[in-house]
Amino acid sequence: MTTDPADTPRRPNLSREKVLRAAVAMADEGGKGTPSVRALAKRLGVEAMSLYHHFRNKDLILDGMVDLVFAEVEDPGEGARWRTAMRGRAASMRAALVRHPWALGLMDSRTSPGPATLRRHDAAIGCLRSGGFSVAGAAHALSVLDGYTYGFTLQQLSLPFTAPDGAGEVAGAMLEEMPSDAYPHLAEMIGELALKPGYAFTDEFETGLDLILDGLERHREAWA
Repeated sequence: MTTDPADTPRRPNLSREKVLRAAVAMADEGGKGTPSVRALAKRLGVEAMSLYHHFRNKDLILDGMVDLVFAEVEDPGEGARWRTAMRGRAASMRAALVRHPWALGLMDSRTSPGPATLRRHDAAIGCLRSGGFSVAGAAHALSVLDGYTYGFTLQQLSLPFTAPDGAGEVAGAMLEEMPSDAYPHLAEMIGELALKPGYAFTDEFETGLDLILDGLERHREAWA
């Protein structure tokens, strides 16, 4: 007796990219963690062993997930000025990390980085070198820029509000509860800044980035 093809369960057509995009989607939905291989396989409608035909272990899945996030980071254009390029890189990296909070602790932890990761790093170094930075200077610049971007994003994601103007609501509630004469400087900052219309904590990112870029400009020649 032959089996009718219509009665035979169809195996999902898996590819590395399909697996990775499903893993990223699951991690985004979960917020901060990455999915287990078993949960990922269930999402894709296959047995866990099927994933090992494409990835020898979970570390390779994590490498690929991080690479997809790095692919969202702005690449310096040909001949771009270093300051403009580094500003765009920092802003797009922060935006990518806000979209994918789980990636924050993984971005620079991989020992087998993917092609997008390597391209983005190489392009950033090349832009800085073309802008007059020495090899050591380029390393200093990327270290401080990435440290600031990751740190600010971590702080942003940890705040008890998500709306751009949410700082005012939280700060206002704090001000009502605390004796202003005991904390005069904090009360002053809340009253004259956080409660002002239009204030958004996330705007502080650009202010800090300007300070860093100004400092890099001043030290660029000294590192040559």
